[in-house]
Amino acid sequence: MIPIRLKFFLASLTFLVVLAALRLSLASRTSAGPIPQADAICSSLKSANAPGAAVLVLKNGKAVFEKGYGVRNVRTREPINATTNFRLASVTKQFTAMAIMLLVHDGKLRYEDALTDIFPSFPDYGKRITIRNLLNHTSGLLDYEDLMEHHKFAVPPGTFFQINDDQVLELLEEQTSTKFQPGSRWDYSNSGYVVLGLVVKKVSGEAFGDFLRDRIFLPLGMKDTVLYEKGKNEVQDRAYGYSEENSHWRETDQSSTSATQGDGGMYSSVADLAKWDQALRSHHLLSESEMATALTPVNVPGVEEPDKTAAAYGFGWFLNPYKGHQRMWHYGETVGFRTAIERFPSDKLTVIVLANRADLDSNALALRLADVFLSR
Repeated sequence: MIPIRLKFFLASLTFLVVLAALRLSLASRTSAGPIPQADAICSSLKSANAPGAAVLVLKNGKAVFEKGYGVRNVRTREPINATTNFRLASVTKQFTAMAIMLLVHDGKLRYEDALTDIFPSFPDYGKRITIRNLLNHTSGLLDYEDLMEHHKFAVPPGTFFQINDDQVLELLEEQTSTKFQPGSRWDYSNSGYVVLGLVVKKVSGEAFGDFLRDRIFLPLGMKDTVLYEKGKNEVQDRAYGYSEENSHWRETDQSSTSATQGDGGMYSSVADLAKWDQALRSHHLLSESEMATALTPVNVPGVEEPDKTAAAYGFGWFLNPYKGHQRMWHYGETVGFRTAIERFPSDKLTVIVLANRADLDSNALALRLADVFLSR
């Protein structure tokens, strides 16, 4: 017969062992949870003196993971946070597309209007290019980045030249043809989205940046988001772009194409982009049926980019699915910046990565984070 005291001791010991096992199990589950996993995926960006990224994951409209890594300015070492504003690069295109769609909503523009309807002095080849072609990258317009290399702009010696939107239009007006018959192929076109920004300006009678502010940013409460124009406005809490060279970070914040607007001139933060995401989910700016037009992929042959699948592009959004999940997404690349927004509407999941360093694949990082939360 086991003495009562021994029975009590054994029972207590068993209880302690079970309690320890439960705690260990709980700790294991916590360490394997989505938040620690997400943080671990971004761990290489942790630094007190190197550029990094702002990361946001939204589930059902709520932030489930939000964190800043690295600094927005290597000289001042100010840390990146949710309100740090990054140059969006081509993530700007979804806002340019929305501006056009708002003008269609207002009855001031039609998707089938020709380029020459808006700019009568544009060469005859513009008669075959519609607003829809510009929106879904089927216009065939030549790349202004290529054209500017062979054009002699009147620039004072020693001046850092940045091409502007009007100069892009001038370059295109000097051409006599497109790469292909408009509407017959898909080919990603920064030229097309620069022109769309100019269309907004011409049709609305407002500067493109003012239209974005009045019709999108202010109504959605995106108070720090701007279309940056040097000398006209400033970017609050601005992240500067960097490239690593010989183990040192060199500021590479501007290039000769950094002043164009419709294709990539916006600055914003993950905090403001969360408001943009909410507006898309709630159809705050346009009805669901109006948005459906933007989310209808173009069905023409095209180049296989950016992820080796046939392009499925709407108005400012790539639309090809990911691992069977419905998706609308875009990425942005410019000197010193890498950005990405991945939206999975059916899963009510959005992942946003804004980086101020050229060595980061922001879209690959966003998808790694999406994998963590899609599996929950």
